[in-house]
Parts: sequence; structure tokens; C-alpha cells
Amino acid sequence: MKKFYQNKGIALLAAVLFLTACTFAGPSKSLFLERLGFDQYPDFFDYWYYDNLEHSIQKSISYLQRIPQDRLFSFDQDQYDAAHLIRSFEIFSEFIKTCPSRSELRDFIAANYQVYRSVGHNFSGKVLFTGYYEPFLRGSYNKSKAYPYPVYAIPGDLVSIDLGKFDSSLQGKKIIGRHIGQTIIPYYNRKEITDLSNFKKTAQPLAYVDNQIDLFFLQIQGSGKIFMDNGQVINVHYHCSNGRSYRSIGQLLIKEGKIPRALMSMQSIRRYLKDNPGEIDRILNYNQSYVFFKIEEKGPLGSLNVQLTPGRSLATDRRIFPLAALAYLKTRIPLIDGDEKIHDWENFSGFFMNQDTGGAIKGTGRADLFFGSGPYAKTAAGHLQHNGQLYFLILNKN
Repeated sequence: MKKFYQNKGIALLAAVLFLTACTFAGPSKSLFLERLGFDQYPDFFDYWYYDNLEHSIQKSISYLQRIPQDRLFSFDQDQYDAAHLIRSFEIFSEFIKTCPSRSELRDFIAANYQVYRSVGHNFSGKVLFTGYYEPFLRGSYNKSKAYPYPVYAIPGDLVSIDLGKFDSSLQGKKIIGRHIGQTIIPYYNRKEITDLSNFKKTAQPLAYVDNQIDLFFLQIQGSGKIFMDNGQVINVHYHCSNGRSYRSIGQLLIKEGKIPRALMSMQSIRRYLKDNPGEIDRILNYNQSYVFFKIEEKGPLGSLNVQLTPGRSLATDRRIFPLAALAYLKTRIPLIDGDEKIHDWENFSGFFMNQDTGGAIKGTGRADLFFGSGPYAKTAAGHLQHNGQLYFLILNKN
């Protein structure tokens, strides 16, 4: 099969790629981040007083140590290699071990670090922050009435094509599909995958779970734990998608007047689906994107294949923001009472590491905070939809 693509299928494939290349075009790098002068730096303050930050920094360093040290990362018009990022993180990590005061933190960054700010949505400087978490599901290795919904591994007929190998201007871009004869077509959408009775012959089920809605949100979150009926616990992690565009079922429910925009959250979506079981398939299938998983020894993992740190890992659009980078953000987070309900929102700021991405996280005006697992994480991630500012820091060049 691979031999076909490397030989007689090249001309046809190249033509297809040429015709679809325009869909991957984007603005120049200078439109993503703006370099700030010292007088524009925010008043840095870490809400969580550096808890777990060193752990997250070390995870980014471990990723950078696996790649060529001269690989370049873009911050606006400036570029820094992987070795410089490592040095930048090491110096910052050593500094926060001193538990600096607010003024000491500000002076340290002003003296040693260059700061860049996301231009935000439509150059407003505003970034919409949402949250995600690690869900827990119940499952089995065997399909049954109690566990009817498969968690699929990557299908054997799925083809992922690196466009950069055909055109250098498309570096980092890819398309996903399947082949019929000498033609490459889009991969099955969500409805087609769930309706195909023999799809398990194409994609191996890693497990079967008991709840269709939980499985859908596992795909949205990208990683999770499945507590098996034999006592085992397996970590499943995003491996690949079907290449279809992500479409928000929350936006669909708002548009249809099912849930008011002001009340939209993951929890309100779950309640609506539970109360309207006859609409579940139609609503879930509105999002044609479908995620395939792999089993990992540890989890959850981000797109850099490093373990995510609750309250310190960030997901952004990896096409435009520097991977693994040290970020600082300002937004609002919820305060939760004993009934796992939100009783207030408060201003929040802190340092994060850019270690993940997501199908819905596109452009300069979006970012996703990883909250971890448990009741607070699930509630906070399900409700967070607040604007704020996003910054990136890098050690000054000598």
C-alpha cells in the first residue's frame, strides 16, 4: 500500500494536494504575537505560588531534549533554538525555587526575559480561555449490554499524508483520508463510523465503555482513564482523528435554542442529552470529528507526548504559538462549594507551559487550561469560558 503512494500514485496525489493547499494557508507569523517593551509588561503574579510549576517545566525540557538542539521556535519575528529554550526554562525554574515576592518576580523578568503577547481575537488582545480535564470512565475488554460502546484504536485503512513532503510551504500540514482504488477520499465521519457494524474489523476496540456521552467527551478531552470491570485501570490517549473538522455541539444547542448561551457548559450539555435521549445520536453526530486512541503506561499526555501537569499545562494552536514554551496568562477561574457547584468567580493569573493542542483550539484568540482530574477539575473545565490575556516569555539573547 505504501509503495503505491510512493510511485504511481504520486502524480494524482500531488494534484489533489495542490487543489487543497489553499485550505491550510494562514497569516504570517508576525500576526500572532507582539513583542512588548518593558513598560508594557504585565504585573506578574502567580495565583498558585509556583506549586507544580517546576514539574511542568521539566516536562517541557524533556521534550526539547529529544529534538535537534538547533530546531527553531518562532516568537513573533524572533526565533530561538531548542537549546536556548532549555536554558531559559532552567534559569526560570531555579529562580522560582526561591519563592520570590511579587516585586522580586517582576524585577527578575524585566532584567532577564523578553515578553510577547498574543494579539488575541481580531487583534483585540482578548483570548478566550476554556478548560479541559482527565475524565474517568467505566469499561470492559468485552462487549456486552452493560458495555456496548467501543473505544477504537487507529484504523488500519486510515492514511495520514504529510503535505510538507510535497511542498515545503505546507510544512507541518497534513490531510487524513482513506483510499479507494487510485483515489484518496475523506475518512468516514462520526455517524458513518458508529453506524458501520463491521468497523471493528478495521479498527481494534481497546475497550468498551458503558456510556455513549462519556465516550464523546473522552474524545473531546483527548485523554482519560478507563476503570475496567476486571479491576484494571488503563490510560487511553489521543492517537489520531478521522481528519474531519471539529464542530461544537454546544454551539448547535445554542443555535437551536435548547440551551441559552449564558448557561452553556459541559454540564448543561450532559443534562440536556440525558433528558432527551432521542436526540443524542443527532447531536453527537453534528461533530463529524472522531478520535482514535492508544494505551499509554502513564497519563494524561499532551501533544508533546509529555505528562500534563494540572493547573500548569496549556493547550493552544500549535501552528502559531511556540511549542513547549513558558506562558503567562490572566483570566478568571471558579470557586466551588461542597456540592461541586460554582458560587463565585475570581481573578486568576499564573505561569503555564504550552504542552498541548486541541481540535477546537484554533487561532490567536483561544487557549485551554488543563485542570487535572476529580470533581473540581470537571466542574471548572466544564464551565470556564472567560476572556483574558496570554503572554509568552523567553530568556534574552546574550
